Parts: sequence; C-alpha cells; structure tokens
Amino acid sequence: MHPVSLRNVGKIYRLDSVDVPALSDVTLDIRPNCFTVISGPSGSGKTTLLNLIGCIDRPDHGEIVVAGQAVGAMSDDALSDFRARHIGFIFQNFNLLPVLTAYENIEYPLVLAKVPAAERKRRVLELIDTVGLSNRQQNLPGQLSGGQRQRVAIARALATRPKLVLADEPTANLDSQTGAEIIALMRKMQREHDVSFIFSSHDPQVHAAADDVIFIRDGRITGANQQSGATGGAI
Repeated sequence: MHPVSLRNVGKIYRLDSVDVPALSDVTLDIRPNCFTVISGPSGSGKTTLLNLIGCIDRPDHGEIVVAGQAVGAMSDDALSDFRARHIGFIFQNFNLLPVLTAYENIEYPLVLAKVPAAERKRRVLELIDTVGLSNRQQNLPGQLSGGQRQRVAIARALATRPKLVLADEPTANLDSQTGAEIIALMRKMQREHDVSFIFSSHDPQVHAAADDVIFIRDGRITGANQQSGATGGAI
C-alpha cells in the first residue's frame, strides 16, 4: 500500500480578489519506506503539496489518501488526531518549544498521545541516544547548535512511531557540512524505523540521498526520477 496517494488534487488561494492556483490536478503515489524529495523553484507548489499530504491544509478538489485513510472528509478534530498518530514533522526552523529541554521536546508528543510514563522514558532515551545527544538531553534549545536542534526535531518526529515523516526544507538553515550530517542521520532513521520520509527541498545533497525525486513547477508535477538502487513500486 502506498503511504500517500493523490488523485486530481487542486488547491487555490485567494489573494484580495484574485484566485491564485497553487496546485493543479496533481496525481501522485509515494512509494512505501522510501526517502522521497519534492523539488521545485520557489512558488512551485511544493510546500502546498507537503501541507496537503500532512493534513495541515485541505484541497479544493481531488482525493488524498494517507496511511490508507481518505482524509478529505475528516473533521478538523479527526484530522488533528490523525496527524498526531500517523505523521511526524521536521521543520527548517526546528519549531522546538524553547522552555522545554531536548528530552522534554522529544517527550512532548508522547505526553499528548497519553503514552504511559515508563514507555515515554524508554522511547525518548532510545531516540536521544540514536541521534547522538545523550549528553545534551537536559539542554534547552537555546543552548544547542542548529544541527543539534534539528537532531532533536528528528527524534521528536519519530517518537510516536509514525508511518510518515514530512520535512519542509530541513537543511535550509544549516551549513553544508551540518546539512550533510543531518541528511545522513535522517536516511539512517528512515531505514531503521521503516518509515516513509517526504521532503520539500532544492538542496542537491538531499536529492543525492533520495530514492525518488518528484519535480513540480507552477503547481503541476513535471516529472519523477527513481534513483539507482532504489526499491519498491513505481511512482
């Protein structure tokens, strides 16, 4: 089963009295357990596409199926619960809570999901060790470097064991060396956790690490490239 399927999806934003099409009749299947990059210039629609897949926004027409569920007809409360259970998010500006430690930031989605305390502790300690921050777990985000904050964000995204992780330009605010380290870590976590990662990015380093690259321009899918050595079904 594809973790994400879109059929004839369109999205229009209204600016003043002008309708601006952000996506036009997008049909797409994302392969399971792969590292997929959505690539396109600024304004191409890649962030809109990511927001629709992440159930943050709704399409104006078409069908979106995520983790086997048709999400278009869900209520706002049902969508919120669905996101919390099935989707992890990694942002370019990290979006960590500044008053919480690294440990507490990773634990936070588990608290919201009402995971028992002993299981929360087990998962957080395992993840924080995997991302190499065991010695920084009591630091606040302001006491961490950009790369360390992104490592916390990656661990937080995986804490609830989602089927899908979405990342919007995850290396945009990092230098090239730190970005390469973060890409390698995300690739490692994707394989170890058998989760599908979908990125929006124009970073060549991210493209090089991907199983699939999907190209978008002016709100339309213009092509897709399955990298050599990738496994799975067709896009």
